[in-house]
Amino acid sequence: MANIMSFQRWVSPGMSIARQMIAILFICCMVVLSCPVIAENGHEQQQLQLYKGYYRASCPMAETVVRSVMEMAMKREPRNAASVLRLQYHDCLVNGCDGSLLLDETSTMAGEKDALSNINSLRAYDVIDEIKEALEKVCPNTVSCADILIIAARDAVILSGGPFWEVYVGRKDSLSASQNDSNDIMPSPRSNVTALVQLFKKYDLSVTDLVALSGTHTIGKGRCFSIMFRLYNQSGSGHPDPTINCEYRHYLDTQCPHGVDGNVTLDLDVGSPTKFDNSYFKNLVLGQGLLNSDQVLFSTLGETRDLVYFFSQDESAFFSALIDSMIKLGNLPPSSNNGEIRKNCRRVN
Repeated sequence: MANIMSFQRWVSPGMSIARQMIAILFICCMVVLSCPVIAENGHEQQQLQLYKGYYRASCPMAETVVRSVMEMAMKREPRNAASVLRLQYHDCLVNGCDGSLLLDETSTMAGEKDALSNINSLRAYDVIDEIKEALEKVCPNTVSCADILIIAARDAVILSGGPFWEVYVGRKDSLSASQNDSNDIMPSPRSNVTALVQLFKKYDLSVTDLVALSGTHTIGKGRCFSIMFRLYNQSGSGHPDPTINCEYRHYLDTQCPHGVDGNVTLDLDVGSPTKFDNSYFKNLVLGQGLLNSDQVLFSTLGETRDLVYFFSQDESAFFSALIDSMIKLGNLPPSSNNGEIRKNCRRVN
C-alpha cells in the first residue's frame, strides 16, 4: 500500500513523460531494495522477514563498525575469524539464527555455551561483546546480537581472503536458550555422511550446502580431543582411520599422542590455515582432513565426494556455492516469534 501511495504521489497526470519515467524507475528501485527474504521453517512454517540494508536509516554505520572491530580482533589473534564464523553455524542450527548461543547460563536456564559440542570448543564470545559495545555507543538499542553474528561471520570470510556478499538482517534476539536442543542437534566430529546429510535436510539445506559450509574449515583449528578416536580407535577397531594419509597421520600422532591434553589444537587446513581458499578440499582429496566429519565427505562414495573434488579444482565455484549456503543458513528462522534487541548479548534485557 505504501508503495502505491508513493507512486501516486510521485507520478501525476501533469508530469512530463520524462519525469514520469524517472519517478517510476525510482519507485521500482525502492521496491527491490526493500523486498524481504522470507525464511520458512519446514517444521513450524514460521516466517522471518529479512532485508538487505535494514539498518541503512536506523544505524548507517552498523556494518562499518562490525568490520572495524573484526579487523582489530583478527590482528590481535587471526584465529578469531574462524571462531566467529563458527558461532553463526552453532547459533543458527539450534532453533534458528536468534543469538541464543550468546546467552550466559542463569539459575533458571542452562545455556547453549555449555552444550556438548560447544563447551571448551567455541570461543570469541568476547569479540561479539566488543562489537556490541561499539554499536551501542553509536546506535543504542538498535542492532541485534543475532544480526551481529551474521554480519561478523561474513566479515570473517572477507577479511580472510574469501568472497563478499550482502547480508540480510532484521533479526530479533531470543529471550532464552536451550542446552538440550543444542545437544540433540549439533553434529559430532565423529559424524558420518549419512548423519550429516540427514541433519542438513531437516533445515532444507542441500548436500551442496553441507559441503560448501564444511569448506569454512579452510580456516581455524580443531582439538586433539576431537580426533583421538580417529588416530587410535576408529569405529572401535583399536586402529587408526585407514583413510588418513600416512604422512599426515604420522604428523597427527606426534601432535596428539596418547595422554595429550585434549585441548591442544591443530590447523584444520594444513595448507593455508589463515587464508580463506579451497585448500581444505584439496586436503580432503589427499586424505589430509583433520576431523572425521570432514574427511568422510571425500572418503564416502557419492555426491559429497564429487562436490569435494569439484571445489578442489574450482575455487570460484566453491565461493559461489558458499555465498548461497551462508545466506540460506543465516535465513533459518527462530523457533519463537518473541524477541528483543539485547543491550548486552550475554543476557536478556
